[in-house]
Amino acid sequence: MMGPVRGLKKRKKQEKKHDDENGSSASGSSSQKEGPLDWWGLGQFPSKGLDSFQPVFKISRKTFEYICSLVKEDMMAKSVNFIFTSGKPMSLHDQVAVALRRLGSGDSLVTVGDSFGLNHSTVSQVTWRFVESMEERGLKHLHWPSTELEMNGIKSRFEKVRGLPNCCGVVDVTHITMCLPATEPSSKVWLDNEKNHSMVLQAIVDPNMRFQDIVTGWPGKMKDWLVFESSNFHKLCDRGERLNGKALQLSAGSEIREYIIGDSGYPLLPYLIVPYEGKELPELRSDFNQRHFATRMVAQRALVRLKEMWKIIEGSMWRPDKHRLPRIILVCCLLHNIVIDMEDDVQDELSLSCNHDSGYHQLICGTTSDVKGASLREKLSLYSTQRLPT
Repeated sequence: MMGPVRGLKKRKKQEKKHDDENGSSASGSSSQKEGPLDWWGLGQFPSKGLDSFQPVFKISRKTFEYICSLVKEDMMAKSVNFIFTSGKPMSLHDQVAVALRRLGSGDSLVTVGDSFGLNHSTVSQVTWRFVESMEERGLKHLHWPSTELEMNGIKSRFEKVRGLPNCCGVVDVTHITMCLPATEPSSKVWLDNEKNHSMVLQAIVDPNMRFQDIVTGWPGKMKDWLVFESSNFHKLCDRGERLNGKALQLSAGSEIREYIIGDSGYPLLPYLIVPYEGKELPELRSDFNQRHFATRMVAQRALVRLKEMWKIIEGSMWRPDKHRLPRIILVCCLLHNIVIDMEDDVQDELSLSCNHDSGYHQLICGTTSDVKGASLREKLSLYSTQRLPT
């Protein structure tokens, strides 16, 4: 079984050149339409009634140009020259537009090819070249905060949500579903508890909905807490090398350390705070759970936006390459962060659904409570209701 893609670690492999980066069933004949005529300069998409730039690509021209600048060296330096079916060579803008359209729409290779006047195999090759380049060139947009100033900003914004101090992130999981025939040898490996074939994505999110750390590549049947325990983030925390920044000092002589929060699918740990369990909770604990839930929503919204913008990972992909899929997921997460970093107003115009993991039920970890974690949660309960003096 393949290993996961963890955070910023990029596994460099020698890749065979496949016709399709995710095994799409788009195997029809190549398009006979001519390529678009200066669609970039005119701001018009060539066909299918897609007549404006932003609704098609869901990003601004400024963000598009920035992405082009990131991948320019790789996309234009290779020996292969891609052409439209009309014989016209593809420019940098053409190639990036095709890749973004493929990732953003989730449409088949044939559909995307028809829109641009390209052979479906060209769409596949251009998209994969883009993914390979973004893996390396875009990694600076997905990282754990490296300075105290940066982390203090994150803590301050989280506290403004519902009063949780010194919080550094929210962890959550979503499933990337696949269509696999029962005859495929690895089919059972990827069959999850909801009878779907899926791959899991774990993300730690900041208050601006940016991904700070991701883990992907594991089968969807893997429990949330096991994905977390397998992560490099968890190992760094256990060694005291992460969430080890400045603690909030309390007047009572105690302190609130750095931590992240997650739902009941995770264990209570010294640095991972989950809700109190039970229905008839005392007012103090019930109030904390409400604050905890409201703060966790930032991760829910981030994962919804990820799938809404990059629909190649929203639906069920037909027989995807399990070694390439984690890399596609990573690049979609990088693009998600780039849109936020560029302060792209187009993202605010998206109408988002309310569930990033439709059909999946909340799992309960149910492990024995950690003493240090329980103590920290109690302090947070008192602090957030102003019953603990600072």
